Amino acid sequence: MAPAYFWKGYLKLSLVTCPVAMTPATSDREKVRFHTVNRVTGNRIRSRYVDSVTGKPVRDANEAKGYEISEGKFVTLDDEELDAVALESTKTIDIDTFVPAESIGWIYYDKPYYLTPNDKVGEEAFTVIRDAMASEGVVGISRVVLYGRERAVMLEPRGEGIVLWTLRYGDEVRDRDAYFAGIAKEKADPKLVALVKALIDDRSKPWDPKMVQDPVQDRLVDLIEQKKKATKKKPTSRKAADDGADEPSNVIDLMSTLKLSLEKSKKK
Repeated sequence: MAPAYFWKGYLKLSLVTCPVAMTPATSDREKVRFHTVNRVTGNRIRSRYVDSVTGKPVRDANEAKGYEISEGKFVTLDDEELDAVALESTKTIDIDTFVPAESIGWIYYDKPYYLTPNDKVGEEAFTVIRDAMASEGVVGISRVVLYGRERAVMLEPRGEGIVLWTLRYGDEVRDRDAYFAGIAKEKADPKLVALVKALIDDRSKPWDPKMVQDPVQDRLVDLIEQKKKATKKKPTSRKAADDGADEPSNVIDLMSTLKLSLEKSKKK
């Protein structure tokens, strides 16, 4: 079954152009989603826009986008006015700049998309651009309109295709120095570092996507299945803590704790 693409357009580099298609590289369709319902009737509740002053419902035809210029005062923009300032990059990804692949910090990466050729005729141009970027160790920088908003994007060759990353704007990224400046710059105790390295080595294993599965989703699915079957089970009560349990100490011997962690890890 052919994948469903949410965007189709053109990839352009100077005079080279090829039709491409794009689809999100991630999905949240498998997540459990809830609707707000009327507990008495069991019917789903619909939300409606109402005037904040009169409290009366607003018709769809009377809804408009507004920008607040002062408290309670707005200038409205019609769809035609917004379309007039739309960019030409709505359906074209025009690569105008290349930068070293490792030069863009991870914090600027936003959301990934798979970019693929959209027909056999343009496939050669697509592969030439992809292979040339991979050979030079660079990524392409461009702009495109997604979801009605202009986005800066990065094109990264990956395998047989290209991964397009939307990038965060500079004013969306906070300065790390404002948060890390108060952390001591002294080197850590080499003996403690050696213990942590040993602990890291003992717990290192190949990456597996199962490492980031969401256990809460599995529990929600089980709970919903129980509701479907209308089974009545007594809720499992949490085991009460022993009255004589020792209070945790605020003073921690880091060396002893690391050694104990390493011993437990080796036993496992």
